[in-house]
Amino acid sequence: APMHAERITDSICGHAEGPYWSDTWGGLRWVDMLAGDIMQLGADDTISRLPTPSPVVACVRPASSGGAVLAIEKGFALEDADGSITPLPPLWEEDVRMNEGAIAPDGSFLCGSMAYDARTGAASMWRLRPDGTTDQMLTDLTISNGLAFSADGTRAYYVDTPTARVDVFDWDETAGLVGRRTFADLSEQEGSPDGLTLDAEGNVWVAMHSGHQVLGLDERGEVAEKIAVGARQVTACTFGGPDRSTLFITTSRENLPEGEDPAAGSLFAAQPGVRGAVEERLFGA
Repeated sequence: APMHAERITDSICGHAEGPYWSDTWGGLRWVDMLAGDIMQLGADDTISRLPTPSPVVACVRPASSGGAVLAIEKGFALEDADGSITPLPPLWEEDVRMNEGAIAPDGSFLCGSMAYDARTGAASMWRLRPDGTTDQMLTDLTISNGLAFSADGTRAYYVDTPTARVDVFDWDETAGLVGRRTFADLSEQEGSPDGLTLDAEGNVWVAMHSGHQVLGLDERGEVAEKIAVGARQVTACTFGGPDRSTLFITTSRENLPEGEDPAAGSLFAAQPGVRGAVEERLFGA
């Protein structure tokens, strides 16, 4: 029988995404993406909402400066250690927004996008280097989603949602993400792959949007665990807590009529019996 995640907040977000635990923040941050707000769960379980200057905040990750790096609607922004946010110049004008990303082994921030209408091939993967320069790394993506690097920094696991797969790339500091190949075909599973994270053993945990679940994949890409979630649109997951044994799971109310799926937009948590890596990758480090 699948494990069941516990609902740990009310339905406080419209489109909750991109959770990440950092000692820099003393807890968990995630985003209410289309509200442009960062959410933070404090050590005492209080929840704060931190507005950004952008209509969209897609992803937030810790920076070696003590602040954070953000993906906002059409590019990147930097948060100082005092909490002030400076948007960097927009990278495009099209009706496309940032969606999900990760810190690479070299301290770059990688984030992929999607068109508002999710049209095929309209999305890209962007790289913000610690020196502030940006480049487009991959094109012809559609809904660029979960991205996570192996502990040794040699591989990256990646989801472009409509493919129904988790793919794996090799990481090359100069060329970036290379050698894309299939890691797991999830087309027979309930829901579509969205965000993902790795545990300390290298297993991949993937949120299944519209599938009410998170799947745990072993090193062969086989489904080894299922975590049932009490909201349909499961968007992302990350390990957190002081010992990284809690899997935090975000869910979305996006496009849902009032009253449908009442727990959607809540934060959930599970204890799958494994831990996430304690060592954090920081932007700029």
